[in-house]
Amino acid sequence: MAEREAAPRSQPGSDGVAAGGAHLDAASSEPLHPAARTTLLAALDAGYADPRRLHHPGRNARLLLDNARAVVAECLGVRADEVTFTGSGTEAVHRGLLGLAAADAGRGRRVVLPEVEHAAVRHAAQWWGEPVLVGVDHEARVDRDALAAALAEGPAAAVALQSANHEVGTLQPVDEVELPPGTQLFVDACSSMGRVPLPRTWQALAGSAHKWGGPAGVGVLLVRHGARWTSPFPPDDRSDHRASGFENVPAALAAAAALQAVVAVRDDLGARQHAWVARIRAAAAAIDDVDVVGDPEVRLPHLTTFSVLYVNGEQLVTELDRRGFGVASGSACTASTLEPSHVLAAMGALTHGNVRVSLTRGTTDAEVEAFCAALPEVVAGLRDGS
Repeated sequence: MAEREAAPRSQPGSDGVAAGGAHLDAASSEPLHPAARTTLLAALDAGYADPRRLHHPGRNARLLLDNARAVVAECLGVRADEVTFTGSGTEAVHRGLLGLAAADAGRGRRVVLPEVEHAAVRHAAQWWGEPVLVGVDHEARVDRDALAAALAEGPAAAVALQSANHEVGTLQPVDEVELPPGTQLFVDACSSMGRVPLPRTWQALAGSAHKWGGPAGVGVLLVRHGARWTSPFPPDDRSDHRASGFENVPAALAAAAALQAVVAVRDDLGARQHAWVARIRAAAAAIDDVDVVGDPEVRLPHLTTFSVLYVNGEQLVTELDRRGFGVASGSACTASTLEPSHVLAAMGALTHGNVRVSLTRGTTDAEVEAFCAALPEVVAGLRDGS
């Protein structure tokens, strides 16, 4: 199903940066994978019909949707009937977490979650009723004693725990967390799905296709067979009771093709990216008054964040972009407003002048070296006001 060729890239210039610039914000959105593009174009003609219909185009669309579900299930090591496609990763988060809470509404309105969870998770917990935030360590890893203490105070409708932090990359010890009997766990895997194996211990889990090179507007909701889950929203008459509205069959199939392709090369690509991120972390740490955050080893392979004292984050992003490096700043959830990161604040790290760098599958060694060379020049120039 999947095409495994690398995406075509423009040739780098003398500074090692491709003519179109180096996109170093894959954590926001990975460029569309060639396998997704090829599959999407083919599926647009074959998968346009309503998969509920019994006529020939409808049956074709249903076969394509079932194929997409089966491919995703195989890639993630789950059952095909545990896979639901949603309209976005955010929708998958909301349906996953709130569905567990709704099924266990008799346990109350408390949802327990670490302070570093994505805004989509925090907002869902607030919408449900009573979010209970627990602390993290200086690497953004959940404080398991604090989590246990919060759960000892009373029953929770659900617990939320991300598989990896979306801003600093630290992997959470999901499979090591012990919950009281009967407590259900939701895992936000939007930043990690396709890049590292999923944790094993969860009842519902969410992913986002554009993070791994699938088309935007496709989320993946996994609900474990046997989990207690009830739709928290008005019901629909779809064949999959966890979904609502007309499924985007071509986009779901394209997302599955991209996932299949990236999982096939995950180990090799992850090793290269892990080494490149280590190089970036070292280059940033060598600059005076720069705080490199997140676990240096137990992390997503492609992502790192650092904060630069005496420099405005927006200025850093703008100047690096002028030099051809597209990076992110501010909270990953609210970058449009450049609000201070709640993740960094919870870690006790600098929230001023922070930069998140996340490598794409097409990032080159030359681009990494060029970024590492440019970074101290940019920081020095901004600090000097030049």
